[in-house]
Amino acid sequence: MMLRLAALCMLLGGVALAQDRTESASGAVLRGLDKLNGTVVDIELPAGRTVKFERLNITLTECRYPAGNPAGNAYAGLQITETGRAGAVFSGWMVASSPALNAMEHVRYDVWVLRCTTS
Repeated sequence: MMLRLAALCMLLGGVALAQDRTESASGAVLRGLDKLNGTVVDIELPAGRTVKFERLNITLTECRYPAGNPAGNAYAGLQITETGRAGAVFSGWMVASSPALNAMEHVRYDVWVLRCTTS
């Protein structure tokens, strides 16, 4: 019984390690929403670049996805600032499959990750 339990733990540990491997992408596709007028815009952004969306300046530090599965669950490191406002509006990682997990909190704008881009 103990041998089977130990073997199961080793197997599950190997599966967890395989799922933790990710690859870095060349960019990401984000979606921006202006809540006031209902405008929705898809934003393609290369890693290391900054793009302007309305009053927001969005910088993509990195986009990662599961190894061997570019269409898989993406997560992106973002720095978002607002023109005329000191400090960052958002700084951290956003996960495509769970946008509410670490969402940007802003009265007028919403930004979330759709996917990574690999070319």
